[in-house]
Amino acid sequence: MRQVVARFDDGRVVKGVTLDFSPEKILFHVDALNGSAPETSTPIHTTDLKALFFVRDLMGDPLHVEDKQFHSPPSRDVRRIRAAFRDGEVLVGTSTDYEPGIPGFFLVPADRKSNNERCYVVAAATEEVRFV
Repeated sequence: MRQVVARFDDGRVVKGVTLDFSPEKILFHVDALNGSAPETSTPIHTTDLKALFFVRDLMGDPLHVEDKQFHSPPSRDVRRIRAAFRDGEVLVGTSTDYEPGIPGFFLVPADRKSNNERCYVVAAATEEVRFV
């Protein structure tokens, strides 16, 4: 069970846990939590998302400012990515599976103190994705 924040392309947000997300599937579910037990299940179509964030904590830290700088050299099998979304948000991190033209890819934030452990970026929601 993974804690996630689903951010839709239209601005909606759903928080909870998922057991069935896969980038190969178009549909998965996010279960809202009541205490530690799942309460309601929301079906989500990947094509409706901006990104799916795999988080350490569902509340996050609203005062944390994301560090968009790299502070160590990249390892051989990752590429540094800057993903700019149509709504103006920018994510900076590393990816092992990004290729131009694919529907989505995983990105690990450059900020080691980020609440986001990694995120699945839906390419159709981006304005620009480039290597840095």
